[in-house]
Amino acid sequence: MPADSAQQVIRDGIRGRVFPAAVAEAGDSAGPRWSAAEGALTFEPGSAPALIDTSFDLASLTKVIATTTIVMQLVADQALRLDEPLTACFTEWRGADREAVTVRDLLEHASGLPARFVDAPPHGRREFEHEICTMPLEYIPRTQSVYSDLGFILLAFIAEDRGGASLGAQLNAITIGLPPTITFELARDARRHAAPTLPMDDDLRRGRMLIGEVHDNYAAALGGVAGHAGLFGSATAVGAFGRVVLGAARGDARVMPFRPAAVAEFTTRSAVPGSSRALGWDTMLPTSSCGTRMSASAFGHVGFTGTSLWIDPARDRYFVLLTNRACGGGTLDQMRDVRRAFHDALAEL
Repeated sequence: MPADSAQQVIRDGIRGRVFPAAVAEAGDSAGPRWSAAEGALTFEPGSAPALIDTSFDLASLTKVIATTTIVMQLVADQALRLDEPLTACFTEWRGADREAVTVRDLLEHASGLPARFVDAPPHGRREFEHEICTMPLEYIPRTQSVYSDLGFILLAFIAEDRGGASLGAQLNAITIGLPPTITFELARDARRHAAPTLPMDDDLRRGRMLIGEVHDNYAAALGGVAGHAGLFGSATAVGAFGRVVLGAARGDARVMPFRPAAVAEFTTRSAVPGSSRALGWDTMLPTSSCGTRMSASAFGHVGFTGTSLWIDPARDRYFVLLTNRACGGGTLDQMRDVRRAFHDALAEL
């Protein structure tokens, strides 16, 4: 059975110490078809078990669930254009090598910006904006795609300026009717029972466990709310979001800004050479984390902490896998292997 095979993949991942906890959900546009919670919140003996409603640090799923969605809404409201130059958004974004860079380029990870800073992150929006807007570009824009947290940090600043509200407020306004448990600020009880992570070696918070506190140190420096990371949520909540996007990709236009034409535009692969990226979303390649058995129309995203969401409109399926790999677990390559095996196991669900 596909579900049994997927559950075994998760159990093997826990046994191999790739992650201590995992919660998964898979379904179609009508609702969930299967879910599972495995493992404990940490590797420590006696740690509490993972539950279906356990909240996880979603990491870079923030890029698609929050930032990309809010940009979609702003575009629908004509408050922002995809081909708007960044020179219209930031006074410090200047120079002959960067004047043609647009909002679209940030979404497609093709702006010329590197992935991260070389040195420790600054503090607060003003310093982040200055450092990113004035740093040398790493390559000629649109000649390649380099996955960039810095680009999505800028996108969030643009979204807040054009939307006139914080990312969290704009996301809450968009997701009316969805579970409120996808959030930048967990409620006290959910925070206490969230799946923990451990800071990276270069994080000033190293030496203590992060429980309901964002793992990414750039997001932490921005107060926990950022365009690239910061969201928390359960597999149930991420699944509900996935169903809305899946429905729109299949022609359902009930929830703004998820109109079929908009979802089609935002999930179409970039024309940048060698790129699998769409607008915010990633797309299906046989070598990607979604495995080998999804259709060519599939799209999704992953998060550093061990999270992923993939959507396959042609098969009417969505797949959520949330783990806390970043709690003393395995490598990114080991997590990628688990994801591929997990999605391939569910191919016949």
